[in-house]
Amino acid sequence: MSNANSVGIGINGLGRIGRLLIRRAFDKGDLDIRAVNATHPVESVAHLLRYDTVHGRWNADVRCDGGDLIINGKRVAVTAERDPAAIPWGRHGCAVVLDATGKFTDREGASKHLAAGAERVVVTAPGKNLDLTVVMGVNDGRFDPDLHRLVSAASCTTNCAAPLLHMIDGLFGVERGWITTVHAYTNDQNHMDNPHKDLRRARACTQSIVPTTTGVGKALAGVLPHLAPLVEGVSVRVPVPNVSLADMTIELRTPATTEEAANALRTASASPAFAPYVGWSDEPLVSSDYIGSDKSATIDGLSLASAGRQLKLLAWYDNEWGYACRVVDAAKMIAGPIGAAAVWTEAVPVNN
Repeated sequence: MSNANSVGIGINGLGRIGRLLIRRAFDKGDLDIRAVNATHPVESVAHLLRYDTVHGRWNADVRCDGGDLIINGKRVAVTAERDPAAIPWGRHGCAVVLDATGKFTDREGASKHLAAGAERVVVTAPGKNLDLTVVMGVNDGRFDPDLHRLVSAASCTTNCAAPLLHMIDGLFGVERGWITTVHAYTNDQNHMDNPHKDLRRARACTQSIVPTTTGVGKALAGVLPHLAPLVEGVSVRVPVPNVSLADMTIELRTPATTEEAANALRTASASPAFAPYVGWSDEPLVSSDYIGSDKSATIDGLSLASAGRQLKLLAWYDNEWGYACRVVDAAKMIAGPIGAAAVWTEAVPVNN
């Protein structure tokens, strides 16, 4: 058992990502989920945990009991507070809180969980003025448990793009880059035409390709600061419910042919540093084939092209499940030192 297993975890928000965090944590046995906070009826939460239109039926025993969830025989306390400071994390022994609401992304909002008894907070979105933005496989080595209490897990798109840029920069060097994310629609779009502050997102998301913005360039500043000024990005939302595509055009410092680039990237993606996060495929697959992929990015080998210093690369990512997997990885990393400290404290003999 790892040290992370002994640390209580809480989840605030049980939307698309929050529910998948529960699935991943219980499937892997990596985290001890003790409490969740959601403003929906617990019966609705249990049903949506069991059944998912995109990811299918969960092979777990999920039921309700006295207002709590029972998952595979384990009781998970359920609260319904709208103010994070009112969630009794301390009472439930939740040292690490994963905030999956998308609402408490700045320092003031995330800190409310600390006031409620948590020791560390992981925000499942780009953060503002937090202690660290972490992308697993890129800058997770920077995490310092003594300095970083409020951590952002960045976005699904940044988790796709950053490992690829990190890899390409190490192999050939990056002079400039442009990323177009072809992104599945999300809950921040209207499913029928209705008012929205973004007039394009106001339109029915299942009926149109919707140009919008992406924060990937800004998010890179906290992850790959030397590359962030060199990379720009835009996004288009497309009428699929899950799995997205990063279309990257990179100006290399060192020229490479298509064969040279393919061989180098294929080898790097299989290396211990990148294999947990980056995949490679030479199969003629489409977006639905990547539903349930636990990779941050899978390079589409059939689409790769390089001419001199210009590299064109397409990478698939399950923007829900793949991202949830990385958040669980980050939570396990952050919980580890807390568990280790507890084990060490328990092992220290008491002098009477």
